[in-house]
Parts: sequence; C-alpha cells; structure tokens
Amino acid sequence: MSIYERHVFFCTNHRENGAACNHHGATDLCAYAKKRLTEAAPEYAKRVRVNRAGCLARCQDGPVIVVYPEAVWYTYIDAIDIDEIVNEHLINGRFVERLRIDESFQFQK
Repeated sequence: MSIYERHVFFCTNHRENGAACNHHGATDLCAYAKKRLTEAAPEYAKRVRVNRAGCLARCQDGPVIVVYPEAVWYTYIDAIDIDEIVNEHLINGRFVERLRIDESFQFQK
C-alpha cells in the first residue's frame, strides 16, 4: 500500500535549445499546485504528493503533468488550468477532459 493516494509529476525539464516544459513556468506552477492543494484541502493534501520530475519525454505536448495511479496526462497553460486540475482531479477525482493528453504514447528516440 502506498503512502499517497495520488502522485503528481510535473515535468520541469530545461533545455537550452528546443522545447522544454520549464520554458512554460513548470517549476513555478508545480510550487503553485502544492500551495493550492494545501489551501483547498489541507487534510487531503497530506495524501497527495506533488513532485518535480525531469524529462517525461512528451515535449511535443508540453508542458505536461502526469497523475498516478490513474496515469492521466495533462497539459496546461497557466494557474487557472492548475486550479482546475487540483479541484477536479486531485480533490474530487474527476478527470479534466479539456486538458487531458491522448494516452497513446510513442517514445521518441
């Protein structure tokens, strides 16, 4: 049994040349998501782990977040999108279809 009910990974990869999630403020929005979750549902926040991650190999879809155990991938633009993911998925267990990324994944070599 896991310590956490959900685990959220924010790709915060940075590249000098090319697409990378951190070019879209991923590190700041990861911190924002942690704060927002704690403010909105302090007791539940203890059961959800929000982490920064290195490259999640979905640069073409970026910036990206993946939520486990559901393995749901999201893209986002700003704090409004993060609020929706926190409120709907992390707190209420409902996927945010408008931000969801197609689950068919092909690793890019």
